[in-house]
Amino acid sequence: MHSADKNKRNYQRELEQTIQKILQQGKEAPKLLLHSCCAPCSSYVLEYLSQYFQITVLYYNPNIYPQQEYDMRVKEQKTFIEQFSKKASKQGQNRNFFAIDFVEGRYDKERFYQITEGLEDIPEGGERCFRCYELRLREAAEYALRLGMDYFTTTLSISPLKNAARLNEIGEALAREYGIAYLCSDFKKKNGYKRSVELSQEYGMYRQNYCGCVFSITNNK
Repeated sequence: MHSADKNKRNYQRELEQTIQKILQQGKEAPKLLLHSCCAPCSSYVLEYLSQYFQITVLYYNPNIYPQQEYDMRVKEQKTFIEQFSKKASKQGQNRNFFAIDFVEGRYDKERFYQITEGLEDIPEGGERCFRCYELRLREAAEYALRLGMDYFTTTLSISPLKNAARLNEIGEALAREYGIAYLCSDFKKKNGYKRSVELSQEYGMYRQNYCGCVFSITNNK
C-alpha cells in the first residue's frame, strides 16, 4: 500500500464521529447551513442529517444553465423539502426530526462565468469544477456566518462524479477563513448515493441528466 493510501481520510467516519460528539454533549441540536446542488442529491442527506441538526438548505447554484433548468431545480428542491417534512412529521416518535428551512441564493450566473473564464474546454472533474466548488461553498460559508449557524457543508459529495477530497479541502480552508466549522462528508458512502436514487423514485423527483453548467453539456457531446 502506498503511503498516500495510508493517509487517505475517511470523511464519512469523521462525520459519524462528529455526530457522536454532538449526541454525547446532550445540548440543543446544532444549526447547519446545507448547500444543496439539487433536490435528488439533497434527499438522502436531509433524511440522514435532519436527525441531528437544525438545517437551513441553501440553494445557490449560479452555474446552472439555462434559466428554465435553474427554475425547475429550485422548484423541485422546495417541493421535496415540503413533502419530506410532512412525511417525517407524520412519523412522529418513530423518527427524530428537526424542521428544515430553505433559502434561495442569487442566480448570479455572470459570477460563475467570470471564475471559470479560460477553463471552458477543461474536461469535467478538473480545475473548472474545483473553482465552481469553491464559488458555491464560499457563498455557503457567508450565509452560515450571516445566519449564525454552527456548521456548513454541501450535498455535492454524494455524487460519484464529484471529488470528495477536494470538496472537503476547500470547505476546511473556508472554515478557517470565516471562523465557522465545516462538516466533513462523503455522503456517497454507506450506500448514500443508492439511497438518494431510491428517494428520488419514491418522491417522483425530476433527475437531471447533466451536472448543470453549459460546459457539462457541450463538453460531453
